This record gives sequence, C-alpha cells and structure tokens, in this order.
Amino acid sequence: MSDDWWYRRDDERVVWRGRPRLSAALPETVVGGAVVALAVAGAATVDPRLVAGAVLGVGIAAWAALRVRRTRYLLTDRALWARRGVLGLTVRRVGLEKVQNTAYTQSITGSAFGYGTVAIEVAGGPDLAFRRVSDPREVQTAVAERGGETDDAVPGSIEQWRSVLRLVREIRSAVE
Repeated sequence: MSDDWWYRRDDERVVWRGRPRLSAALPETVVGGAVVALAVAGAATVDPRLVAGAVLGVGIAAWAALRVRRTRYLLTDRALWARRGVLGLTVRRVGLEKVQNTAYTQSITGSAFGYGTVAIEVAGGPDLAFRRVSDPREVQTAVAERGGETDDAVPGSIEQWRSVLRLVREIRSAVE
C-alpha cells in the first residue's frame, strides 16, 4: 500500500510504522463463523433458503479482516499518524510536541505472543491508541523519546532559574 495517506514535511523521516495484528479481527470472525454454521444448520433442517444467512456471516468476518488490514500507524520524527477506514477514511496527525504521556498495556495473550496497545495522551485533543501492535514497549519508548514527554528535563538554564529566585526573594522582602 502506498504512503499517499500522510504527508512528509521537509526532511521528516519515518521512525516506526505498523498495523494491528490480524488477530484483532478474531472476535468478529468467530461471530461470522457462528452465523454461517447456524445458517447452514437451519438450511439443512428447516428451510433451504436459510443458507442465504451464510452470506451475512461471511460478510461479518470479511469486514472485520478488512477493517484491521486497512488500519495503519506511523511515527515520524515530528508526528504520530493513525489511518483507519474501509469505505471512508479517517487520518489523524498529532504533532510530537502535543504528546503528554505514553503507556503500553498487554493482556496475557499479548504478553505471550508479543503484542499490546500503546496509549498516547494528547494535549488539547482526544487521546490516541495504537491497538494490538507488535512490540508495544519498543513503540512506547520510541514515542516517549521523541515526544513532549520528558521526566528529567527542566526548562530554562541555571542562570534563568537563579534570576527567578532573586526576583522571588525581592518580592518576599518587599511584602515583609
């Protein structure tokens, strides 16, 4: 699939790209399979016209697989991108300066098979999630390293903070 769904600015480079695992469609596929089985059983025992219900079951499973396959996630050195949609298309871009916090979660099966969800808190907008991606810890670390999330950085220089301290002391002396 081409990259025409996102735009590259100047010297922007791709850091990571991914998509949900196809297993994300498993619940709907099971439902679709059950509908097919019921339709075939109903056609064999009640009325042969009920076999038409199998089309619905196949449609449910196919839609789920297509929805997962058409979802894309992208991390560049400037932004996060999420693309979703089968008939329509939704593309969301979040600048890395808007990232406030990141986390990842893994279910029991996710831990066993190496997938999980990366949650990204966004300043001034809805949060973003990269669902069922491979190596979620690696993705979360890549986003945190490039985003606005910094635990040990203090803005400003030491001289600027000394100036602020002097000003606060002057204000305190004037008040006392």
